[in-house]
Amino acid sequence: MKHRGLFILWLTLVLALVLTILPLPEWARAYRPQWVSLVLLYWCIALPRRIGVGTGFLLGIVLDILTGTLLGQQGLSLALLAYCGRQFRTQLRVSPLGQQAWGVLILLFGLHLLNQLITGAISRLPPHLGYWWVPVMSALLWPWFFVTLRHLRRRYQIN
Repeated sequence: MKHRGLFILWLTLVLALVLTILPLPEWARAYRPQWVSLVLLYWCIALPRRIGVGTGFLLGIVLDILTGTLLGQQGLSLALLAYCGRQFRTQLRVSPLGQQAWGVLILLFGLHLLNQLITGAISRLPPHLGYWWVPVMSALLWPWFFVTLRHLRRRYQIN
C-alpha cells in the first residue's frame, strides 16, 4: 500500500504537468489555473517531509522545458512556493477553506509577480491584463483541490 500511495502522489504531479501543457483556445489561456503550483502546494502542506523545495525546483525545471520558458524561471518560482508552503503549512491547515484560498491567492500572486520581474529582466513584452487572472482562477479552485487531494491522501494512506 505504501508504494501505491507514493505512486498516487507522483501521478497527481504528472497529471498537473499534463494539464498545464494541454492546448487551449487563445481566449481561455488567461484563465488556465496553475495546476502544478496547486498540486505542489497541497503536497508541501500535507507531506512536508516528502515534498519540498527540491521537488519544487525539479518540477519547475520540467515545466520550463515543457512550456519553453527561461530555464530555471519556473524552477525558482516553484522552489519558492514549496518553501512558503512548508513555512506556512500550520496556518493554512487550521484555516477554513475560504481563508486558505486567500492565502493561496497571495502566494500565487507573488509568484506571478516574480515571474513577471524575471520576464521583464530579459526584455520581453509585458503581459496583457489576462495574465493576472491566473492566480485568481487558481485560488478559486483551491478548495476543490484541497478536498480532492485530501480524499486521495486518506484513501491511499499516503504518509
